[in-house]
Amino acid sequence: MCGIAGFIGNRTEADLNRMLDAVRHRGPDDRGTYVKRERHGALVGLGQQRLSILDLSSAGHNPMPNSARNRWLVYNGETYNFREIRQELATKGHRFHSECDTEVILAANDEWGIRHLDRLNGMFAYAVWDETTDTLLLVRDRLGIKPLYYVETADGIAFGSEIKSLLTLPGVKAELDQEALHEYLTFLWVPDPKTAFRGIRKLPPGHYLTWNNGTLTIKQYWDIHFQEDFSRSQTYWEATLREQLRLAVERQLVSDVPLGAFLSGGVDSSSIVGLMTRRFERDGAGRTVQTYTMGSSAEDLAYDVNDDDTEYARQVGKLFHTDYHESLLQPDVINLLPKMVWHMDEPVADPAILTSYLICRAARETLTVMLSGMGADEVFAGYPRHLAAVRLAKLFNLVPQRMSEPLVALLPGAGTGTFGKVSRNVKKLAKSAGLPFDERYLGYGTYFTDAEKMALYAPELQAATVRMDAYHAHRTYLERVKGEHPVNQMLYLDFKTFLPCLNLTYSDKTSMAASVEVRVPFLDHTLVELSAQMPADLKLHGTTRKYILKKCLQDLLPKNILYRKKAGFSAPVRAWLRRDLREMVDDLLSETTLKRRGLFNPTEVRRLIEAQRQGREDNALKIYQLLTLELWLQTFVDKKQN
Repeated sequence: MCGIAGFIGNRTEADLNRMLDAVRHRGPDDRGTYVKRERHGALVGLGQQRLSILDLSSAGHNPMPNSARNRWLVYNGETYNFREIRQELATKGHRFHSECDTEVILAANDEWGIRHLDRLNGMFAYAVWDETTDTLLLVRDRLGIKPLYYVETADGIAFGSEIKSLLTLPGVKAELDQEALHEYLTFLWVPDPKTAFRGIRKLPPGHYLTWNNGTLTIKQYWDIHFQEDFSRSQTYWEATLREQLRLAVERQLVSDVPLGAFLSGGVDSSSIVGLMTRRFERDGAGRTVQTYTMGSSAEDLAYDVNDDDTEYARQVGKLFHTDYHESLLQPDVINLLPKMVWHMDEPVADPAILTSYLICRAARETLTVMLSGMGADEVFAGYPRHLAAVRLAKLFNLVPQRMSEPLVALLPGAGTGTFGKVSRNVKKLAKSAGLPFDERYLGYGTYFTDAEKMALYAPELQAATVRMDAYHAHRTYLERVKGEHPVNQMLYLDFKTFLPCLNLTYSDKTSMAASVEVRVPFLDHTLVELSAQMPADLKLHGTTRKYILKKCLQDLLPKNILYRKKAGFSAPVRAWLRRDLREMVDDLLSETTLKRRGLFNPTEVRRLIEAQRQGREDNALKIYQLLTLELWLQTFVDKKQN
């Protein structure tokens, strides 16, 4: 895993080094640069900060040339099947001088051109400069596991693994994009291809970009196509999925450095740990899986939705005899939150970011690579909102709206204990339950509604956003799969938005902040393609989420792990807002600060805060959004302008 950066334009080698300085944390083991004039006079710069995972020798140094030395590549990621591709290329006369995947990608590009992408199994974002055609190629993996940002400038283009490297360049401004803000307040994050910065873009997953003498072209090379196969039995799907999951995990064990796994005690992480253990047992080398778990105190969890995972994680740790590491989530959140805002580049208001970073930081003491169960919920319909949108909404329709609305209104919006947690979920479910399917599912992922944003915005922002549709990208994706089963429609939307823009983004940024590589076997594209052939009812079966996954793992995991209540990966933000972050909220969201910023109505912000503190409404994530945004503005926009 690495950090890459580069440009074409009226730049200098010093510019390239500043870009790399900004992402040194992504690859502290080595730095390499390539700088050369192209035929039109622009300077081409490619750079990499390397975190050595495969072939730790200097033979893996980037930028790396092909055998003819007319193409140069900088690479971030891992290609798990590079040895198989290498063997095939060797039969075609290619010769190799390293044991790393970068050299194989160069040779594959030489042999097959852009179609080499079809052969890669992995997570990656890379750039190839072709000296013979003066063409820059940027590539992002199919599911968007690795990020890649770019910005067009007056005389060229610049790209990087993180936005902060782009902001080091003269002429690249740090300005808030108002449309992106409108979307951020809806979802907690900004959908691809926009970022919160005006003019800076994300290359979407499964796409590649070419740049030649000022002409930029973006094309899609992969997508998910649902083709449900009803001719197969459930037994067939269980056996096939079990084998494909085993292969996906074993492919991702390739490493020349120590690796381990996250362990929450849920079905996803537990299955990864179990399959890793079985592979290590077959190897006969006496290796045990190192696992890392983080729990929360009862005091912190009293106000939050999730239960403590540790009792389940301990059970799985004992079951598979792991080298078990457990710690309690007690961060210095006042100092950690601004740090993570810097690492995230964009405002991303999911408190799980802090938990993810702390686990990775703890693991870095012994490991460089971690396997994660992330992605299983998007592949097999594991989120409560999947069940709510398709099944539970029907329950609300049995009760006339004129009767249900007053009953739901009586429920508290916030509070402690099981009743407080349940009432919050019921109120959120009821708000969208009576809407058409598309709107219902979009509603479950909404934090500030359009009406709430209009009440929040200052007059100028109201006027600027009144005709904006925060759901435009989401509706476009839903339109592509309009005829598919509702479950598959939800999953497709998640694959295009929630998964890459939130979960994979924070997984990459928080792990790289600790110089750790995180791998996600459930997002092996062959496994995802297999799931797209499965009947949707095998994913969401009655009221059982991830049904087929749980069935195929019955010989690996006990029932109380397979069918435990989903806890989710998060952090106790409600407790933090009441205690640790209280003074920061009052300072950064004060009337004085808000008036100076000019985006929001101070009276409405204060109302949200007081309603949360008095238990009338659950505004925790809304307040956390606004707090994160102000920290982001101070960190990036104010700093760049001063």
